[in-house]
Amino acid sequence: MLDLGCGEGSFGSADSPFVVIRVDLQPGASRPANLAQADAAKLPFGAACFDAIISNHSLEHFDNVQGALEEIGRVLKPSGSLYVAVPDASTLTDKIYRWVGRGGGHVNPFVSDQELADRIERTTGFRHVGTRTLCTSLSFLNRKNLVTKPLIRWRQKQLLMAGGGSDPSLCIVNYVARLCDRFFGTRLSVYGWAFYFGALHEPFDGHVWTNVCVRCGSGASSLWLLHENKVRRRWLITGYRCPACGTRNLFTDDRHFSHFDFPPLNPKVRGASSA
Repeated sequence: MLDLGCGEGSFGSADSPFVVIRVDLQPGASRPANLAQADAAKLPFGAACFDAIISNHSLEHFDNVQGALEEIGRVLKPSGSLYVAVPDASTLTDKIYRWVGRGGGHVNPFVSDQELADRIERTTGFRHVGTRTLCTSLSFLNRKNLVTKPLIRWRQKQLLMAGGGSDPSLCIVNYVARLCDRFFGTRLSVYGWAFYFGALHEPFDGHVWTNVCVRCGSGASSLWLLHENKVRRRWLITGYRCPACGTRNLFTDDRHFSHFDFPPLNPKVRGASSA
C-alpha cells in the first residue's frame, strides 16, 4: 500500500497485515518507517506494483496534480484500489483553515466533487465507485494540537472564535454547526470529500459520518458507535469517547444528515477497474 503525501503518516500500520510504503517530498520531523522522499509526480517505483494507494488530504498540496494522478495510474495494479480525500475550498471550514494556517499549504482549490472525480477517473484510468461527504471537527483549532506556546500566542485571536480551542468549546461549536445543518440545510459541518476508485471488496457506503473527534479528527459512523455501546447519556448530554484517542465528544445521529449523502454509483462492483 502506498501512503502518498504522508507527512508523518496518514494512518497507523503497526498491526496491519500489509506493507505500507510512505512518500512525501518534505516529510515531517517524525519520519515514518519505509519512507521514500520523492515527488508525487515522479514516483521511484515500477509500474503496477501497489495493491492500494491512499492520498489523504495531499492532492491540494501538490504543485503538479496532473503529474501525480498520472503516476498513481502507473504504479497502481489494474486490480487495485484508490482512496482520495480533499477539502472543499468553498466551505467555511476550509476558509478558516487557510486563514489560521496562512494558506495551510493548499495550492489547489477544489470546489466541485464531480469535476474532480471525473478528472481522477480520466487520468488514472480507475473507475469512480463512490463519494462520501467529510465533516469537520475543527481539530486544527484545538489548543492541545498546538505543541508550543509561541504557536498558541500567535493563534490567540483565531482560537477565540472556538472558545479558546478547548475540547468542550469545540464540542459545542461543532454541535451548533450540526444543528444548523440539520434544521436549516446549511453546510457548516462540511469539510470536503472522500473518493473511492477501482476495486472494492465490500458494498460502498456513501452515508456521511458526522461524529468527528475534536482532538484527533477521527470519524466514526453513528450506527457503529451505537452498536458498539460507545454512546452514553449523562443528564441531558449524549456523548461518546473517540475510539482512536479517548477524547469525549458530543454525539449526533448520521441519519439526520441524509442530505449530505452520496448514492453509490454501482454498489455491486467487486472486480477490477477499467485500467
